[in-house]
Amino acid sequence: MNAFKQLMLSAALLGASFGVVADVVVVAHPSVKDSSISKEDAAKVFLGKSNKLPSGTAVVPIDQEEDSTVRVAFHEKVTDKNASQLTAYWSRLVFTGKGQPPKTVMDDEEVKDLVANNPNIVGYMDKASVDSTVKVLYTAK
Repeated sequence: MNAFKQLMLSAALLGASFGVVADVVVVAHPSVKDSSISKEDAAKVFLGKSNKLPSGTAVVPIDQEEDSTVRVAFHEKVTDKNASQLTAYWSRLVFTGKGQPPKTVMDDEEVKDLVANNPNIVGYMDKASVDSTVKVLYTAK
């Protein structure tokens, strides 16, 4: 029975080590004309199908690290792709010369810093990390 309790405790601690992301938001520089975008618009930008927001503003998306809980939540909620589907998607595009995946950054703070200092970068982050230096364009729940 002690081994069972130890296994359950280990499983609980492992589960607690993975961050829980309530809401993921797509953010842009505060000067961007768009006040909001749709899920479809966000998916097109982050899947390389469009490089413009609905207002016509040219944008460059940035992704977060592959093991990021925010990235997993974002892609499952917005692009409807899990990690392996996303890898396969970009592998096909790269192989055929039709696209390159977005550059990756470490975390919400790096996304916020890049977006706040460049009106053409869009990114995503945990809603809890948002402040006045970025503008929320879409909230994925």
